[in-house]
Amino acid sequence: MPESLEKMRLLKPRRTFLSQAAGGVFLLMVGTLPFSSYAASSDEFFKLVQMDDYRRLPKLLAAGLNPNIVESKRGETGLILAIREDAMKSFNLLLNASGINLNVRARNGDTALMVASYKGNVAAVKALLDKEAEPNTTGWTALHYAATVGNNEIVQMLLDASAYIDAGSPNQTTPMMMAAREGKILTVKLLLDSGADATLKNDVGMNAIDFAKKFDHDDIVEGLTSRLKKAGKL
Repeated sequence: MPESLEKMRLLKPRRTFLSQAAGGVFLLMVGTLPFSSYAASSDEFFKLVQMDDYRRLPKLLAAGLNPNIVESKRGETGLILAIREDAMKSFNLLLNASGINLNVRARNGDTALMVASYKGNVAAVKALLDKEAEPNTTGWTALHYAATVGNNEIVQMLLDASAYIDAGSPNQTTPMMMAAREGKILTVKLLLDSGADATLKNDVGMNAIDFAKKFDHDDIVEGLTSRLKKAGKL
């Protein structure tokens, strides 16, 4: 997760994923893989993904390893790890693995689509959306991440996939606010042209113009002010 997003999270307990992890262990126990070899096999699985050693992954999966198991450090699945490490051959293999869940959330709430959006991995975003990965998660979304880094190609792809343009983070910060905060003027314009509401305020009373002012993005302040005045909203 980008530092600017992490700092803006509400200070409240996060959901745990113990039930999800337990479900994965149960699947392993009833599958063909002996439970005693679970730890070793899962460690090997994540090492193979990290090194993009996709040729040996099918053997583990064929032996009954759950493709949705999560690693201990971040609580990420192999699919999320593959995107983080730019291990695209492993990503493509896991994307098409039997039983793969594209929408598993890591410990910090990230999904595969969110990580791909933040990293600007257009191919991964397209592949995930083609497989119907969910763009509208609760809290932070893939659109927040794409807007934060100003990747308009991915922003448009997400909007075309029915991503909610005014999605609110845990404190109701919208993608446009994040784009304004980071000085991504072309992303602000794209979102505004696509129907984003620049008058919305988050839980601390800040709108997109306020974010732009705070971080000295005068061009965005002027542009948004002009557009809102013309629309009779300011």
